Amino acid sequence: MDGQYDEFGNFIGKIEEIEEDSSSSDVSSTEESSTAEDSNDVEMADAEAPVSTAVVLHEDKKYYPEADEVYGEETDIVVGEEDAQPIEVPIIAPKIERKFNVDSRKSKKSAREADYLHSMTHQQQFIRNIAIAGYIGHGKTSFFDYLMGETNGFTDTRLDEQQRKMSVKPSPVTSLMEDSRGKNYLFNMIDSPGHIDFLDETTASLRLSDGLVICMDVIEGLRNSTKRIISHALRNCIPMVLLLNKIDRLILELHIPPQDAFRKMQHVIGEVNSYIQTCGIHPNYCKAAGQETPRLSPELGNVCFASAKYGWSFTLRSFANIYRDFYGGNLDTDRFAARLWGDIYYNSETRTFNKKPTTNDDGETDKLSFVSFILEPLYKMKAQAIGEDPKSLTPILDELGIRLWKTELKQDAEPLMRTICSRFFDNCSGFNEMIIEKIPCPKDIMPHRAGIIFSGQEGEECSKSVCDSSADGDLVVHVTKLFHRSDGSGFDAFGRVYSGTLKHNSQVKVLGEAYTLEDPEDMSLAETGKLWLCQGRSLHEVTSAPAGTHVLIEGIDDKIIKTATICSPKNETMRIFKPLQFPTKSVVKVAVEPLLPSELPKMIDALRKVNKTFPNSITKVEESGEHVIMGAGEVHLDCMLHDLRKMYSDIEVKVSDPVTLFTETVIETSSLKCNAESPNKKNKLTMIAEPLEDDLAKDIVAEEITLDMPKKKIRTFLEEKYGWDTLAARSIWAFGPDTNGPNVLLDDTIASETNRERLLGIKDSIVQGFDWGTRDGPLCGEEIRNVKFRILEAQVAEQAMQRANGQIIPAAKRVTYSSFLMATPRLMEPVYSIEIITSLDCVPAILTLLTRRRGHIVDESKLPGTPLFVLTGYVPIMDSFGLETDIRTHTHGQAFIQSAFDRWTIVPSDPLDRDIVLRPLEPSQPHFLARDYMVKTRRRKGMTDDVSINKYFDDPMLLELAKHGTDLGM
Repeated sequence: MDGQYDEFGNFIGKIEEIEEDSSSSDVSSTEESSTAEDSNDVEMADAEAPVSTAVVLHEDKKYYPEADEVYGEETDIVVGEEDAQPIEVPIIAPKIERKFNVDSRKSKKSAREADYLHSMTHQQQFIRNIAIAGYIGHGKTSFFDYLMGETNGFTDTRLDEQQRKMSVKPSPVTSLMEDSRGKNYLFNMIDSPGHIDFLDETTASLRLSDGLVICMDVIEGLRNSTKRIISHALRNCIPMVLLLNKIDRLILELHIPPQDAFRKMQHVIGEVNSYIQTCGIHPNYCKAAGQETPRLSPELGNVCFASAKYGWSFTLRSFANIYRDFYGGNLDTDRFAARLWGDIYYNSETRTFNKKPTTNDDGETDKLSFVSFILEPLYKMKAQAIGEDPKSLTPILDELGIRLWKTELKQDAEPLMRTICSRFFDNCSGFNEMIIEKIPCPKDIMPHRAGIIFSGQEGEECSKSVCDSSADGDLVVHVTKLFHRSDGSGFDAFGRVYSGTLKHNSQVKVLGEAYTLEDPEDMSLAETGKLWLCQGRSLHEVTSAPAGTHVLIEGIDDKIIKTATICSPKNETMRIFKPLQFPTKSVVKVAVEPLLPSELPKMIDALRKVNKTFPNSITKVEESGEHVIMGAGEVHLDCMLHDLRKMYSDIEVKVSDPVTLFTETVIETSSLKCNAESPNKKNKLTMIAEPLEDDLAKDIVAEEITLDMPKKKIRTFLEEKYGWDTLAARSIWAFGPDTNGPNVLLDDTIASETNRERLLGIKDSIVQGFDWGTRDGPLCGEEIRNVKFRILEAQVAEQAMQRANGQIIPAAKRVTYSSFLMATPRLMEPVYSIEIITSLDCVPAILTLLTRRRGHIVDESKLPGTPLFVLTGYVPIMDSFGLETDIRTHTHGQAFIQSAFDRWTIVPSDPLDRDIVLRPLEPSQPHFLARDYMVKTRRRKGMTDDVSINKYFDDPMLLELAKHGTDLGM
């Protein structure tokens, strides 16, 4: 190795020698390593068991123990395939808490307070049941916050209500309230929604109430929805009081002087009284309200002034009490309060009240007493709170007996004013005393209201129980509302105990709206669960609820659809409470379907729940298979669809464009006597159709006249109000569809031409056919309205088998259709009455938008005391979708619109005119609309474009039509 390199390290040897050396070194190293391995193997063999030297294939080698060896033979082991679970599904699903309410099921009251509250439910003379209702934004919920000493929407228990800043559902509150002497009363109050689409919720609240508090913004005054509420209360014998809210706006926003503020309040109260005089008033209203004439006025004690924002309210008497307490002495507060309203002037020099103003030597004129004693102190108090330095404010407050902490004096102007006003007015005793004195207790008012809301006849045992309102009587509970639980999993029934005592965990009988003693099918037995008294966001559990109490009931919601009557299981003669009559009508509808067809059962179940919780909603399946939801307006439908998607199903739902309901009517009398034969050709009915008075149709729908009334009363009603002759008034057979539909069936047959005995034998079958025919008209399957059908002749088979229901009902339905088609049929569409509050600059833009949508303005007036204008008009509902958004966009948010169903109006042109050509993707001309609406409605329902005459006319009738040359355009 040494001779192979020179002194510089360069290789000078031969390559073969290097290969021999390397091979010999490799062999020696291999021998050394093998010797070491052998020695290690010997050592391992000595330490462990002998190891097999058999050859083991790679696939047979065992690298890990079997599952049985690890977990034991008794353990069931499942080996899942890879990627069996979808990637969007988490391996460990998170726990999702479904919560749609902010309420708490636990009451915050102590045991002593809870016992006292429950004991008060047995003292009916100290119970008042009231509902607070009014226009949206007039401060109903804020006033509830003031009453309960809470903030931030105490009665807005739904999360979506807080997001919308608008009440959607009524919120009941049972609370103890004090009068000026510190005496406790139990108030069952309901905060009703103000949006006009939710008047059905207000109606459900009023059914359970003995009095109505009309909450009204003193600036905006009487609005459209408030008018409907007042009208409903007068017809249903519900005493009213007026709450003039937001008095602070007169001072801080309009900055009008006290004299003008008084005239503004006087105008608003006069506006309400003027409207009351135009309404239909129930004969028992004045007795129930304890008045000679229905009138609201501060000197009568049924008007309260308030500012919910700043936490104060007063009546004339409560303000007089403040003067009495401040100055002392024997001030007669009743006489003093009587002089604080109206055109009564106070002379500060002589300290006398006069009906006419006088002028002193300095030229100063006497001021109105309301201005001198009430408004001017309020104005000064507001001015001092805003403008004075906290240090200079303290002496003034000391004179008034108001003590504030230093931290309270450092508050901003608005909270400081609220603190000062709340200390000055002390509490809401003025409002409480108004309710106590002007709203009767349950025992006093039920004799006047029982006949209006209860279907039992006077003298029946069940009617006596409702009138007596005794906790010891037979159990009678009326449920008008179903409230969903916080997680949306179910419902609790809210109602009022009208008689007897409802106990928890007790068996009851639930009677639905279709229940009658003759047909008891809509009846079921159930067991009540827990009972609660509602207190806004919390619930107070009780074991029993006596008569006069509002109560939330668990466990019976499955048996109730809309409303229900609950009684004892042993009561076999019980009648039901009448179904609710709503001031608005559900005329807007959308079709819904699940995004995934497999989720259809979930959607159907959710639709049932939506139908249960919205009183005026309608859900049904059309003949085409569409699932349809009907509501009062766009906001109403939006809330229903929110609950459908989020609360009750948690699925994606496809929604169609909104459309309206239509109705069918006639404008002339049938040009020919129409007849129809039964399938066996043994029976023949002859009938004609003619228009019915529109006002009479409204009275029938409102149940001002029913067939259950005595015949003499029906005859008198029709003769005096509509000029019917006695014979026609006696010959009414039915109203349809159902028992209060806007159509009339008359028997005008002559005894010499028709066998009266046989005709009366098939009367029920004819009425059934008439009912079916008027429910789905021949034009586009919509309800028939404002039509009078006269039976002129009837040929009835002798044998009973040949005049069975299966023979008469189809004939009656066909003759109803044929006589209708011969009387110049027309389509009717629903129309909204609209009310827009806006500034003068925005009026031209609004008029332009309404003109595009076939709308028009009928009245334009200035809102007294403000720079605002009120526009009143009408717009067809079919063209109203998106109108509110357009108006707000074009007016930059300076206009506010409310719309509600008002009436039906005839769509111009003939829907059966085949000469009209409808072009796709082009808007129809105004005189083509009837045809356009009919064809599109028939297509949507899966029907042919035109009405088939062969479907509704028999062969002899077709020959008669050809003989007279009658052209129906079909």
